[in-house]
Amino acid sequence: MGYVAVARGKYLKISPRKGKLVVDLIRGKDAGEALTILKFSKKKKDSDAITKVLNSAIANAQVKFPNIDVDMLFISEIFIGQAPFLKRFRAAPRGRGVRILKKYSHVTIYLDEMK
Repeated sequence: MGYVAVARGKYLKISPRKGKLVVDLIRGKDAGEALTILKFSKKKKDSDAITKVLNSAIANAQVKFPNIDVDMLFISEIFIGQAPFLKRFRAAPRGRGVRILKKYSHVTIYLDEMK
């Protein structure tokens, strides 16, 4: 369970269920290949948020180990989890209020160096 760098994106305005589809695309891939996959992904909002976290992890690796080869980094572990909901109410018939849950996510990316 060794890793070179880690980055966490907290309270991202993406649904964990939809974000998991994007996260599954890049799990185990090279960092550069993952960035390309995210760039051309159909789910733009989710992929843009995850791209920022991945770029942060790459930058963290460069700061931690200045002589590291960025082309040798790969995503050793990535997961997305549920963050607290943002709760809102919408007017409904007969004077009622219907709760709307706006979902947020936490994303964690671990990078490791290929041997």
